[in-house]
Amino acid sequence: MRELGNSGLKVSAIGLGCMGMDHAYGKPADRNEMITLIRKAVELGCNFFDTAVVYGEANEALLGEAVAPVRDKSVIATKFGITGQAVVNGRPQNILNSRPESIREQLEGSLKRLKTDYIDLYYQHRIDPNVVPEDVAETMKELMVEGKIKAWGLSNAPIEYMRRAHAVCPIAAIENQYSMMWREPEKELFDICEELGIAFVAYSPLGNGFLSGKYTKETKYEEGDFRSFMGRFKPEVMDQNQALLNLLADIAESKKATSAQIVLAWELAQKPFIIPIPGTTKLQRLEENLGAADIDLTIEELASINEALSKIDIDETHF
Repeated sequence: MRELGNSGLKVSAIGLGCMGMDHAYGKPADRNEMITLIRKAVELGCNFFDTAVVYGEANEALLGEAVAPVRDKSVIATKFGITGQAVVNGRPQNILNSRPESIREQLEGSLKRLKTDYIDLYYQHRIDPNVVPEDVAETMKELMVEGKIKAWGLSNAPIEYMRRAHAVCPIAAIENQYSMMWREPEKELFDICEELGIAFVAYSPLGNGFLSGKYTKETKYEEGDFRSFMGRFKPEVMDQNQALLNLLADIAESKKATSAQIVLAWELAQKPFIIPIPGTTKLQRLEENLGAADIDLTIEELASINEALSKIDIDETHF
């Protein structure tokens, strides 16, 4: 278990991101199978589940139905701030609204879909340039007093925004991308988390599956799967990053583990406040991912991984 900042909430070291069950990776997964998967996660000791309205209202509803019988054993994270999407100059763009009255309206919708009367962790999904962080934080403080949320967080927010918001109502968690392929948070964000006592929730810890080593240049993606146009999955980029996959495979073999487990174990070992939330729709992968929490990498193994990573030119072209 890991602490969710200073909120008093404890979550499993590895959580479950629910986005891919409905969004970005092709057609929605079978509802009954996903309910079974989420409940199995609880049985396996995972209690931290991440969703958002922008993944589709059905995603929140799915999670709500799945954890209803085990609500007291579940920590639900969902988000506000993105109220829809519009196409601008041919590209999708988020419609942002974090005005206090809109936040309350968004929250009521989420509570209804999640079949609960409180949200454990309520993130601002993207900042609204028209609303100052103090107003958002003040609204969060009110919602906590009212018992409608237990803690709050920010996703992909600028550091100055984080500081201003935290000064009004302490932030429990920051959610950003972090993996061996995307190490930007190491530059400043981890220092802020350490300084302010904030947890770092890492999405895409397996690089959208790339680091699992299960995808090749020949892999075909179904319609609606955004990996078909992500830079890291282009054949020429995969060739350049093969050294990283080979390194992971070698370490995994020596530890009698999988590449994905080594990646997640490495991430957990970087900082005690990091909580990865890999997503999956397959029971086998769920068991594999959660099993990574039991893998201990020695100081020497971590040093060798980090040294090798520093020498590998990780091409994130067109990321």
